[in-house]
Amino acid sequence: MSAQAGTAPRPRISLDSRLRATALSEWIKFRSIRSGPLNLLLTAAIVLLGAWLLDAQTRSGWATMPPGARASFDPIGTTFNGIQLAQLFVGALGVMTVTGEYTSGLIRGTFLATPQRAQVLAMKALVFTVVVWAWCTALSFPAFFLGQSILSSPAKHVGIGAPGALTAVFGAGLYLTCVGLLGVFIGVVVRRTPAALSALFGLVAVLPFAVNLLPSTLGSQVGEYLPSNAGEQAWHLLPGGAYMLGPWSGLSVLIAYVAVAALAAFALIRRRDA
Repeated sequence: MSAQAGTAPRPRISLDSRLRATALSEWIKFRSIRSGPLNLLLTAAIVLLGAWLLDAQTRSGWATMPPGARASFDPIGTTFNGIQLAQLFVGALGVMTVTGEYTSGLIRGTFLATPQRAQVLAMKALVFTVVVWAWCTALSFPAFFLGQSILSSPAKHVGIGAPGALTAVFGAGLYLTCVGLLGVFIGVVVRRTPAALSALFGLVAVLPFAVNLLPSTLGSQVGEYLPSNAGEQAWHLLPGGAYMLGPWSGLSVLIAYVAVAALAAFALIRRRDA
């Protein structure tokens, strides 16, 4: 009897309970990232200040702007141009969401508590997505209204009900979220903060400048499908420069980059030692 009692099966935990427990654990770890609140606050400051400064500069120079530049002026793209800097802080937060655990060695304890490594990564990405998307989308609306109020007459400006305006506002939040997720998955693949940051910044910030050095036609053809160049069409009212991708097709290209990084991350996290 005692032998049978000693080998009694352990109670099975349902998948739903395991997912909730893992999500709660990842939420606690996300809140514990020391630089997390600072990164989010800097993102807010850059997006809002960028809308104010860039649109104020445009309005002051509107009278001297050439007619061709006025005709092609994108009031929403100008308002959200600060995203090009803000994306670095969101991307860095994505990287540190993962690499901090690898650097400290806490990832070993995580995998001991939850051997289902793919489940851990999926919940980590989900928590990051929900928080960053909500934050960045909430920022996009005041940035839009601030920028358009500063442009006002005589500068070209639009209301939230204008065709494509709401798409651009939501596109700004989605773009920043995708860049952050790219940082998460690159962090899993590389596992070291400096190397992962270098890879991410090189992909979204340095590579577009390097492609611009190519002959004009080739540079435009290649540059249109880079993750940042393609994805930023989501927060433009008009196509940017020589790029002809629309908001959703451009965002789809960026999502494809995120999906490739995710596939690599899920494959490697299951095969490598912690």
